[in-house]
Amino acid sequence: QVQLVESGGGSVQAGGSLRLSCAVSGYGYSRNVMGWFRQAPGKEREGVASFNNDGSTNYADSVKGRFTISQDNAKNTLYLQMNSLKPEDTAMYYCAAGYYYSDYRVPRTFGYWGQGTQVTVSS
Repeated sequence: QVQLVESGGGSVQAGGSLRLSCAVSGYGYSRNVMGWFRQAPGKEREGVASFNNDGSTNYADSVKGRFTISQDNAKNTLYLQMNSLKPEDTAMYYCAAGYYYSDYRVPRTFGYWGQGTQVTVSS
């Protein structure tokens, strides 16, 4: 059974940093695409970043240069380091496990989701 459990969310002021973690179990994520997504109230879920099965990464333009996705295979954990946070980054953040063909720009290509962790950035 695949399980993804996010942690690390919270409230910070603009310019601050947070590191999100996603503990993964029951899934061979080293062979597939893992992603971070976010959803703000009244908005669609959007892809933030992905860690691909070839080790490459992708980022949404809105977070490029500020966020870093990484994974620790030994700990079966996916991370999202978020720096220089802005109020517009406020959202529920989800990690997701996809397949070799998954595209972070298309959330429905990911098959497994965590419960989410809230990030709130105040100005």
